[in-house]
Amino acid sequence: MSESSLTCEHLIQASAAAIDSDTPRLDAELLLSHVTGWSRTSFRAWPERDVSPEQQQAFEQLLARRVAGEPIAHLLGEQDFWSLTLRVTPATLIPRADTECLVETALSLPLPDDAEVLDLGTGTGAIALALASERRGWRVQGSDAMADAVDLARDNASRLNLPVRIHLSHWFDDLPAGRYDLIVSNPPYIAANDHHLQQGDVRFEPQTALVAGSDGLDDLRQIIAQAPGWLKAGGWLVVEHGYDQAAAVQALFGQAGFSLVESRQDYGQQDRLTLGQWADKPE
Repeated sequence: MSESSLTCEHLIQASAAAIDSDTPRLDAELLLSHVTGWSRTSFRAWPERDVSPEQQQAFEQLLARRVAGEPIAHLLGEQDFWSLTLRVTPATLIPRADTECLVETALSLPLPDDAEVLDLGTGTGAIALALASERRGWRVQGSDAMADAVDLARDNASRLNLPVRIHLSHWFDDLPAGRYDLIVSNPPYIAANDHHLQQGDVRFEPQTALVAGSDGLDDLRQIIAQAPGWLKAGGWLVVEHGYDQAAAVQALFGQAGFSLVESRQDYGQQDRLTLGQWADKPE
């Protein structure tokens, strides 16, 4: 591109043509907005506005990284989830829109106004913080096995002024003793040999947040088997899983003694999460 000033629309169109993604124009607009501080709406209102050479240079540096496949969320350092804007880093999974379906399901459950809630493998804190933002009376906690993720989730909680406690723990291993009305988790559920690991944004995300053994179910097996020891009578477990894992996950819920087990779909009408209630009786 020329060193002389170019207009917003020229930059966006030329850049979108170079980006291999499902949303190339959106990607280009987000990067230009990040560099200039101008809103995406302004690009449509004033497409002829000039971008300075300095802004253009910064934009082209980010564009080159996006063309190479680096996720937009990593380039911007943030990702929107639910009604929140979360800081993200390469240390954690990037929150996906389909995980909002898990939040919607959790919010629909018959839980007390002061419910005790645990988000296992919280990453950025997305699920825990979304729930806390909607149910101010809930006492929400999160955990993650990675110290960098714990620091990130705590930072997001602080910036959003949400009273969510984050623990360093591999699933239930190092949590303080307690019982919960609701346990939620979006654990790793991709098989180690899945070809999707070599495609798209996941190439830049930590494998520990994605892969769970040869069939993708190792972490789900552990969480579902151990959850009854951490749930109150009548409490609920809700987990996200792969689009083709619903039957296997339902079977794991049944083996663990859960009732009212069902799977629900994501925004693409794929089976994406399964929930069940722990028996409303003493263990």
